[in-house]
Amino acid sequence: MKNLIPLSIACSALIFTACGDNAASDDSASAPEAAASSGSMPLITEIPPELIEGTPQPIKVDNLEKAPNSAPVMMVPEGTVLLSAGKTVTGSDDFPIIGELEYVTDGDKDAGEGYFVELMDGAQWVQIDLEAEAELAAIWMWHYHSQKRAYHDVIVQVSNDPEFATGVTTLFNNDYDNSAEQGKGSDKPYVDTRYGKLIDAEGTKAQYVRLYSNGNTANDMNHFIEVEVYGK
Repeated sequence: MKNLIPLSIACSALIFTACGDNAASDDSASAPEAAASSGSMPLITEIPPELIEGTPQPIKVDNLEKAPNSAPVMMVPEGTVLLSAGKTVTGSDDFPIIGELEYVTDGDKDAGEGYFVELMDGAQWVQIDLEAEAELAAIWMWHYHSQKRAYHDVIVQVSNDPEFATGVTTLFNNDYDNSAEQGKGSDKPYVDTRYGKLIDAEGTKAQYVRLYSNGNTANDMNHFIEVEVYGK
């Protein structure tokens, strides 16, 4: 996954390849016709296998979104490709506790050690440089899925300014009390699973993608396995 990966329209249904698993929306039969008429296509990615380890921890978060049991479905413009593969990643924590920042765009989404980067406690972020402005269609992210948990203050922002001082657009924010100091958000907290979190980028134009978190319901650390940025 080091090169741009073109996406294709499924012939008869929206199919998500998941190491042998197929996940399609309830209205998949009508989706191809809609895609053809609107110039859009289903976003497809490889879903990592299930691997749950350790003792489950209670997830005590208000307004928690129900954990999915299949891959999310989103239609994106034709010509959308994976832009983030192998791109440079920087972060607020220059010396991760576990792993390397480059894991975030290396294409490996499996659970367990060797696949995730762990940043210190408190509000932390990772940032992807797409190397040029792009029209963004979607951002698909995996924090940690070998144990079901919810991450706090999950915020996804994009900008053409590498310092994120100007021209910042927030695409997702579930920081209800502004503890990450990026403004209050109204999006729901969610359970991290192997299906990841898929966010609509709504055609926003930007070169840089920054993703925040502030610990989780199992411990105070911050983790990222993979972030996929799609656009053209």
